[in-house]
Amino acid sequence: MRSETAQSWDEEYRRGRYEGEPAVAMVEAVVGAARSRGLGSGLYIGCGNGRNFVPLRRAGLDLVGLDVSGEALAALRRRLPGLPADRLVHGTVHDLPPGRRFPVVIGIQVFQHGLRDQCHEHLAAAAGLVSPGGLLCVRVNAVGTRFHPAHEVIETHADGGVTIRYTEGPKRGLDIHFFGERELEGALPEGFEPVVPLSRVTERRVPPAPGHWCQWEGIWRRAA
Repeated sequence: MRSETAQSWDEEYRRGRYEGEPAVAMVEAVVGAARSRGLGSGLYIGCGNGRNFVPLRRAGLDLVGLDVSGEALAALRRRLPGLPADRLVHGTVHDLPPGRRFPVVIGIQVFQHGLRDQCHEHLAAAAGLVSPGGLLCVRVNAVGTRFHPAHEVIETHADGGVTIRYTEGPKRGLDIHFFGERELEGALPEGFEPVVPLSRVTERRVPPAPGHWCQWEGIWRRAA
């Protein structure tokens, strides 16, 4: 049976989620960090329907896209009809071949789905896929966000992390985690050094939605 997260995202993509939206600014930082180190291939976890995946590939990164949403991957194949079949994988990191490693691993707004421990496990699993000397590129929910729509807080922690469960809207019933700064830095395994320092980006929601949301962005290099 498909997970609730996969079902939710299938519905979102059927409704046109991210269609026509520009890539996030972090894409340029990822391209620059990879080029400066001569890295030309990698894995994009949560590639969706290609908002960031397509510009990254067009910039020269030969990426494998991974996503739990079959709807998203179908839309991405329509956008890139010549993409080799093995460049898109339907599933999670656990559906990749055992022992597979990538010079660049990217996760943009994906390591925040689930309870705190699940998010930490997802982030650690992604870090484990990075080749020695490779890059881990992360953009993830940050505390400081004004939560919207209706929700309940189900987890808090001394390091600042918060998990909410939406009670309204397209993510109704889903658990979403918001990382504290110390929490995110501590969740990374040993052997990762920052090459683009962790920073918090704040963006206003599109009216009539109120308030703003915050994202942590950072790029780390795994020791060779």
